[in-house]
Amino acid sequence: MSTPTATTESAGSSSSFMDPRVVMSIKSLDLRAKVIVDGFRTGLNKSPRHGFSVEFSEYRQYTQGDDPRFIDWKLYARTDRSYIRLFEDETNLRCYIVADFSRSMAFGSLEYTKHDYGRTIAAALAWMLNRQGDAVGLSLFDERVRTVIPARYRPGQLRRLMVTLEEQTSGKDTNPEQALEHAARRLNKRGFVVLISDLLAPVEQFEAGLKLLRGCGHDVVVFQILDPVELNLEIDGPRLFEDLETGQKVYANPQDTGQSFRKQVAEHNAAVQKACEKMGAAFVRLATDEPLELALSEFLHARRARR
Repeated sequence: MSTPTATTESAGSSSSFMDPRVVMSIKSLDLRAKVIVDGFRTGLNKSPRHGFSVEFSEYRQYTQGDDPRFIDWKLYARTDRSYIRLFEDETNLRCYIVADFSRSMAFGSLEYTKHDYGRTIAAALAWMLNRQGDAVGLSLFDERVRTVIPARYRPGQLRRLMVTLEEQTSGKDTNPEQALEHAARRLNKRGFVVLISDLLAPVEQFEAGLKLLRGCGHDVVVFQILDPVELNLEIDGPRLFEDLETGQKVYANPQDTGQSFRKQVAEHNAAVQKACEKMGAAFVRLATDEPLELALSEFLHARRARR
């Protein structure tokens, strides 16, 4: 499984993050997002790696050639490092969060589903970006684009995003290509697109959407969300398995089919990651038992690389 490493080191050890089961036990999505962002910010502030935590607050390190008049001397006194505040055209971001709300996301072997985990990441990203003054939009999809909220920064936008993320899963299929194409049409200048999905769809569809976005000059961060059982099929005894999207049912014993299943999953996931690498999109695979703060860490890393 692909796991975040570089940004985890920058933001602090993943062991300092909150237990996802504790976070997911919070009923209010809005409060859950706030707890994640506040906890993540606190962790950054405590980190000895000042550069990453300060950049979260819209600063960047002074480099030769920068006008020294823009050095923040108060920050220098606290950190013994030279930083300048980014100008408005460097900080303002236009971001679309494209979230998979198809029925396959309704699966979960823990106390919560992939849908709960994925929309919590979306809510935390929206909260963080809105707090920084960025324009955030949202697109929900299954086999089609279901709901779209234009990317804006204005009073009430965050609340509108949170209410929309409370929607339930639906549809009979997953089509990320259409959703990514729709996001590309919505962004009339260079922006960020964050895809949150289990990506249990043909890789060719997904890759075509990525190609269009990258061809338009947009930066893309892909979060593939999977349940631990989907990665290892560690289930005791025979079970009746049902496809949540098609309704097809199959009775099987994981002990007999586990090796073949794991091989197919590994091949599919490798193809997904390869498509992202080929198109220059940041890729993160998260199991639903991993800390949600890793998503924020990886997003900031991708944003930092863009600069």
